[in-house]
Amino acid sequence: MTSAPSPPKPASSPPPPGPTLAAARRALGLRPWWRALAVGIVLAVGPAACSVPDAPEEAAAGSTPEDGRTPEAGGPKRNAPTAPAAPTRRELRVDGVERSYLLHRPRAAGTKRMPLVVAFHGRGADAAGLRAMSRLDSAARARGMVVAFPEGLHSGWGAGTAKTRGRPDPDADVRFTEALVADLVRTERADPDRVHVTGFSNGGSMALRVAAQRPGLVAGAAAVSGQLPGGAAEVNPTGPVPTLIIYGADDPVRPLEGLATPAPAPEGQEPVTPTRSARASAEAFAAAAGARRPTLRAEAGYDRTTWRNGTDLAAELLVVRGAGHTWPGSSVPARPGFGRTSTALDATATVLDFLAPRSHR
Repeated sequence: MTSAPSPPKPASSPPPPGPTLAAARRALGLRPWWRALAVGIVLAVGPAACSVPDAPEEAAAGSTPEDGRTPEAGGPKRNAPTAPAAPTRRELRVDGVERSYLLHRPRAAGTKRMPLVVAFHGRGADAAGLRAMSRLDSAARARGMVVAFPEGLHSGWGAGTAKTRGRPDPDADVRFTEALVADLVRTERADPDRVHVTGFSNGGSMALRVAAQRPGLVAGAAAVSGQLPGGAAEVNPTGPVPTLIIYGADDPVRPLEGLATPAPAPEGQEPVTPTRSARASAEAFAAAAGARRPTLRAEAGYDRTTWRNGTDLAAELLVVRGAGHTWPGSSVPARPGFGRTSTALDATATVLDFLAPRSHR
């Protein structure tokens, strides 16, 4: 079992604030991504092959390895106050490969552009599994957000930069994400200035990779039980993106301190990506935003570490006491061996409340 990091020593005097996030973006020359990608996306992406509503019961079908879900009837619905409309399953051809995703739109979308959240599922899981566990679509409806749950190739994501036998092109999932966002900006009135990424475990690491390598695309990122890849698969932020990481202090699957040397994967499966610690992951995004000394505040059931650059929030780490490799606040029971699901924090509401105000404007 792991424990939360020790509180940082208080600073005797805070350093002078660096440039704001907006200024840092201008210094890096981060221009609107959709203009830069327009030609490439048209060439790489084929038309959507189909668009059909998924049966509502799919969200509660079966358990999947990394989501660790074993759906049961009854019990408190902590982050599912009302049932959302059934999502639509859509397909998108990228780099000659047919990819798919679940799409949730607010019921009364209107004509205004809406924030977009792209939510990546965990390794060995699927889009319906993350939807069931997080209920992000239910919570996003009240906030007027579009949510896309993409399906990973081989039930996972190329969160790291290293080539593998099953992923000879380690950048394919980053390009798929760019193409997905461009398609939703064009067809679903998604706001290109309010594109956000989130995910669980391997999907959380994928969200962090997209934020790290495409700061002009992403206005905010949030990972639950996900860390930045390290070692031979290392990913480093290339620009400022406000980032939230929620992590279980007692995660038995991918410890809080990171997984520098993962155990060999079962025969025939993709190797497990090495990762740095949750704190080091947050510190990397803080450094990219020019933030320095963090502040630590103990709250009921978790510890909050925050990095700011002046008044701009650069990165935040919430370490949930006693929590395992789970989505805090979920009403879906965790898989045996994944640890406890904490009720001290509603990760879904916390993630969306963090992302909602982020914008490139």
